[in-house]
Amino acid sequence: MLDKLQRLAASHGALRRGRGLVSGVVALSLAILCFLGVLAFHFPEYLTTPQLRKAYDVDVLRQLMYWSMVVAGGIALFNMAFGRVRWLSAGSFVLVGLSLALGGHKVPVGDFAEGTPYIGLDWFILDLLGSALIFVFVEKLFALRKDQPVFRPEWQTDFHHFIVNHMLVGFMLLATNLLVHQFFGWAAHDGLRGWVQGLNFWVALFLIVLVADLVQYGAHRAYHELPLLWRLHAVHHSVKTMDWMAGSRQHLVEVIITRTLVLAPIVALGFSKEVIDAYIVIVGFQAVFNHANVSVTLGPLRYVIVTPNFHHWHHAQDDEAIDRNYAAHFAFIDHLFGTAVQTDRPWPERYGVQGDGVPDGFWKQFLFPFTRKA
Repeated sequence: MLDKLQRLAASHGALRRGRGLVSGVVALSLAILCFLGVLAFHFPEYLTTPQLRKAYDVDVLRQLMYWSMVVAGGIALFNMAFGRVRWLSAGSFVLVGLSLALGGHKVPVGDFAEGTPYIGLDWFILDLLGSALIFVFVEKLFALRKDQPVFRPEWQTDFHHFIVNHMLVGFMLLATNLLVHQFFGWAAHDGLRGWVQGLNFWVALFLIVLVADLVQYGAHRAYHELPLLWRLHAVHHSVKTMDWMAGSRQHLVEVIITRTLVLAPIVALGFSKEVIDAYIVIVGFQAVFNHANVSVTLGPLRYVIVTPNFHHWHHAQDDEAIDRNYAAHFAFIDHLFGTAVQTDRPWPERYGVQGDGVPDGFWKQFLFPFTRKA
């Protein structure tokens, strides 16, 4: 069974329908997330994110886990009863059984210590489940490349990046907060912060997105134009197939540098928590949506807002797309600075780094910027 699971995880391409493989993968995915969720309930001080714990309703999560186990277990039983990929269904059923044996959705969560080292297992589970449910459906409904499967080539590498970037959320928050206050704490001004906090919510939201995008534009351009920084950023550009998980491919050092630079003016200007929370939602959505395999251009609005069409060109190997379309939120920034792609073609032909010199695999990509080859 383990050997078959390993071969399945190492493969790519469309899942064959009518043999229970699609439903079997769904059941196994839900069973794994349920099992991880039970572990998070047992060890919340080490496996959950303090900032996230304050935002979600535990009772809702218990219901979500309950119905996920019901669905996973029901699919597994059905497939086993009718002889459909029994090895995959058996694995799902075993994991659901283990989850129930460990307490399932009824695991009590009492008082626990705060301030302990942690990994963001809850953030990984919720974001993976939510993103997959939304964006896999959207990509099938509005597909740009209709023949592109969910498990496209190199999906394993991007999923590995997705796991690491979510699990290490605590480390990245600590690192960015430390760097911001160490190097940019002097920039805070009480008078300016008071003015910003007095702004209308929608005005403040527009301002925070604009300020963050201007900083990100400058940083992003530097990643392309400075060879030392390009070593890091080339990892992100090495993805050859665009979909909702492609944006997860980022070098850890680049993530920390970029988040520090973007967070610095946000902290210095003193935006309210409500505005920052709304900005985080916008950033999270656009980071996923603009990499997705969706045919969305938004007509004339594409000159104002960054769309999948705009950002796909940034990832293209086509000559006219090299070092263009840097903005993350507002496309007009690139048009103002003369770095927007100018072409009559609606979509690029190929994605990735010219020359394809970046290796595949998470650890190879993590080490790549520090090698002579880079």
